[in-house]
Amino acid sequence: MIPLILYDFPSKLEGNHWSPSITWSYRFALGYKNLPFRVEWVEYPDLAPRMKEIGAKPSKRLDGTEKYTLPVLSDPNTGALVTDSLEIAEYLEKTYLDKPIFSNKSKGLIRAFDSVVINLLLAAFKFPIVRTSEILNERSAEFYIATRETMFEEKFTELSAEGLKREEHWTNLERMFNTSQEWYDKEEGKWLMGDVFSYADIIVAAILFWLKRVLHDDEWEKIASWHDGKWAKLLVDVE
Repeated sequence: MIPLILYDFPSKLEGNHWSPSITWSYRFALGYKNLPFRVEWVEYPDLAPRMKEIGAKPSKRLDGTEKYTLPVLSDPNTGALVTDSLEIAEYLEKTYLDKPIFSNKSKGLIRAFDSVVINLLLAAFKFPIVRTSEILNERSAEFYIATRETMFEEKFTELSAEGLKREEHWTNLERMFNTSQEWYDKEEGKWLMGDVFSYADIIVAAILFWLKRVLHDDEWEKIASWHDGKWAKLLVDVE
């Protein structure tokens, strides 16, 4: 079998990897399904020309202009080039049937869970965005900061400034994990669906991986302590 190709953003961190549901959710899914893959590293300023070169479809901004984003998965075995988070997960599920990640007709439930978690994360998003800029290579960091200032119409240094803004982001981040805990409490067992591992657990683990990689050690330890250490343990279990 020819290895699948994942496109990912490099960093200054050991091992390079850092990105959340953009790419790490698919690393977890590919690993769980025992599918071989390789990584092509793309710096942020080079993403659009590289995606145009391989024929990836752009997404649309609210103003109708096009933008290129990750994740993008290329499968040389089928010729497929797939974009969008859940579309990639569903492609892997229908193409490679072993070890399903959408068990028991759970796609609707997982889509609902994904929507809830991501919407809650957005309320705290600016804090890890600031930390992400610190671990990127210089060219990508400059591009990342400039584009986020345009996106949020705010100076980057003010996105999650120490004080009330940062406290609000911490509150919103904890609210996201409190809500996730409520979903997990609906079933017995360590996974969202009880004893059955699914893509929902991968969604949470990918966010945790991002936070662990980009936040400062004391900040990650704070998250790792919530709910009696549940989230740190879940990340270990998924990895």
